[in-house]
Formats: sequence, structure tokens, C-alpha cells
Amino acid sequence: MRRRELIGLLGGAVAAWPLKARAQQIDYPNRTVRIVIGFGAGGGTDTVARIFAQKLQETIGGTILIENKPGAAGRLAPETVAKSTPDGYTLLGAAAGAMTIGTAIWEKIPYNIFNDFVPISMVADYPMLVLVSNSHPAKNIAELVAWLKANPDKANYPTPSPVFTLPIEHFKIKTGAPATAISYRSSNESITSLLSGQTAFAFVETPVSVPQIGSGQLRALAVTLPERIPDLPDVPTLAEAGVTDVVAGTWLALMAPAGTPMPIVRKLEAASRQVAASDDFKARMKALSSQSIGSTSEELAARMKAEVQRWSGVVKAANIKFEL
Repeated sequence: MRRRELIGLLGGAVAAWPLKARAQQIDYPNRTVRIVIGFGAGGGTDTVARIFAQKLQETIGGTILIENKPGAAGRLAPETVAKSTPDGYTLLGAAAGAMTIGTAIWEKIPYNIFNDFVPISMVADYPMLVLVSNSHPAKNIAELVAWLKANPDKANYPTPSPVFTLPIEHFKIKTGAPATAISYRSSNESITSLLSGQTAFAFVETPVSVPQIGSGQLRALAVTLPERIPDLPDVPTLAEAGVTDVVAGTWLALMAPAGTPMPIVRKLEAASRQVAASDDFKARMKALSSQSIGSTSEELAARMKAEVQRWSGVVKAANIKFEL
């Protein structure tokens, strides 16, 4: 074979080599990577993010740390990451509340989820449970609604972000029950407020609520999915309990600031999908009644667009008003 032909063949092979495979060869990470999340320690997003960060570190090497930056109903973390240097060392552990739901409910937020970030991968998603403390008199949704109507001065609920506020406000519209929102920094604090009697009921994601249900401290009245959770087969859906159309849940996704080099993005995407596909990560998510996802960057972008459209429709139809 002639030398020129050999060079041409080699050049074609390099060009055809998948971008993800080439991205694996870059010198990244060579210092600590921070994944910033918008909630305090102990919440559902924090729990899943720490499991993911550990597995991601095992997959790509280096040191990967979770940085909790609660505040502004979850907006502080994405605002911080959007303004950070786009070099792959400051990433966002994104959740629905400050991203897709926030875009649907707030007219002005200090970032644009489609322009200021590069989607990497949807890591996992998880439903919510409607909870009361084990000492609360309500044993089902009908009894909770009746109790809220009979005790308007005690009718309140905890919320760390709009991902909880919006479905509960929708629940109030559907049932006619009164309830006042009280802000907290994490779902862990929401559960503490339930156990202490500071709040009456809550919507809380499964990663942080399932262990408390297992201990007998909390009672699950319904799940916010169209179908029951296999691990909690006796807990009805909200629709089964008579409250139709109120569906809620949240997720953890990995995102980077706009302008992050694509070889780094693709390396993180491939590694995230590898983590999500691993038996260990799947088992740890299942134990939290959560689902491992591991989407592509493009699939994450499409899901976010669809969610903004869906929640914008809910806000408009229910005439729900939110203030920044």
C-alpha cells in the first residue's frame, strides 16, 4: 500500500472515531470537580447526588465533591454555576424546581436554562409521596382534606422549592383544601417539620421519605404518579384517592455552564450513562424508590423543553401566581 493511501486511511479512521471515544482520552479531570446543588444536606437531591458523585469519581477518576448551595428556592445554585468558568470543574446537579418548573412559574429568573447551560445527562428521577406524621389523625387523602378544611389555622406545608409548591397548590385547587407554604432549605428539614408538628402535611420525594416511612415515623397517604410504586404497593395514587391530574416528581440531572468544551461534556455524558447503567447504582436507586435514567445530552434537553411546556400549561390553567 502506498504511503499516501495509508495516511488517507488513517485520517479517515480518526475522523470516524466517535467523539465520545476521543473525549475519553482528554486530560480531565486533573483537579477537583464541584457539583453544586441547590438544597441543604440530607434532602432527596443531595442523597442521590452524593451516590452519583461517588460512582462518577470511580468512573472517570479525580476528586468529585458535592457543594450544597441552598437559597432563593433553589435558584442560587444554578445562578452560581451559570456565572462560573466553563471549564468542566464547576457543574450543576440540576433539579426540576429551579429549572423547568422555575422557568414555567417565574417571569424573570437570573439565568436561562436553555442558553446558560449545556445539558449532560439525566441521572435519575423519583416521585413524591404525600406524607403526614404517624401521629396525625388523617389516614388517607379524604381525611387529610377534611382535616385541613376543619383546621385552616393549622393547615400548612413545607417546601424547599417550586417543585413541591406547584403540585401542592394544584392539589389545593383540585380539593378546595386550604394550606399555607412555609419555606425550608431541604426535604430533610421538611420531614423534621412534619415530625415536630410545625407543618401538617408535605409532598416529599422518595429518596428521603422512604427510609422515614420504613421507620414508622411518617405515614404515606398517596404517591404522585399515575401508577403505584412497587416497593409501596399499599400506597394509592392521588388519582385513586380521588384527586385527578395532580402528578409530580423531580429528578437529578448533570449540567455544565454554557461554553464548556464539548470533549469534556461528552466525556461526562458517557461516564454518567455508564454510572446509571451499572448494577450497583440501579440497586441503590431502587432502594430509594427511584429510577436510574442515564440519558443523552439531547434527550435531557428534549425532556426539559417538554416539562416547561407542561408546567406552563398547569400554571395558566390553574391561574397560579408565584413571586420571585
